Amino acid sequence: MRILVCDDHAIFRAGLRAVLGELSAEAELLEAPDVAQALALVKSHIDTELVLLDLHMPGTDGRTGLRQLRAAQPALPVVIVSATDDPAEMRRVLDEGASGFISKSSSSAELLAALRLVLAGGVYVPRAALAAPAPAAGSGAARREQRRERAGTLSARQIEVLSLMARGLTNREICGVLDIREGTVKTHIAAIFETLEVTNRTEAAVAARELGIKAPGEE
Repeated sequence: MRILVCDDHAIFRAGLRAVLGELSAEAELLEAPDVAQALALVKSHIDTELVLLDLHMPGTDGRTGLRQLRAAQPALPVVIVSATDDPAEMRRVLDEGASGFISKSSSSAELLAALRLVLAGGVYVPRAALAAPAPAAGSGAARREQRRERAGTLSARQIEVLSLMARGLTNREICGVLDIREGTVKTHIAAIFETLEVTNRTEAAVAARELGIKAPGEE
């Protein structure tokens, strides 16, 4: 397993090196102090499985770096690691394609759990991002009411899928919980996105939280 850490602080990279050793005994850590070197390493190590990217670095900001890395390797998950706890900033990078957002104040256990989720194909959405109000055009109250009406057309199964998705489960994990095929899960998710007028899992999770949508029988 090869993981790239892009952060301009050598001490933080050293700390991550120690923690990532717990992720896998075979984990190999690549280090880059800036986005330019990270891009070079990604191109020369095409088997890299994960990138941890600092949001605020001299020269190029993390959001620009995220776009550049995704353009270079679209299938490569990029997780933002940052000292900021601003929910709006978390939402922005997740909406722009980050596979997760991890605060530098997180515990080692939280970091490892988040990375395992991402490596399994999921997206790690911190609670703070889910609690943040979703940006919306026009009247927020009117938009929420319209979305609530549309949500009423979701089937019981789609509500189950949405609830599990909002809890951070991957498609494969949802398959296991509901005992359905992955293609069926993807079909339900596409219908959920269209019904709630969202474009990604983060927005869907936020919408579910705002509307109080829970799976049947869920407390």
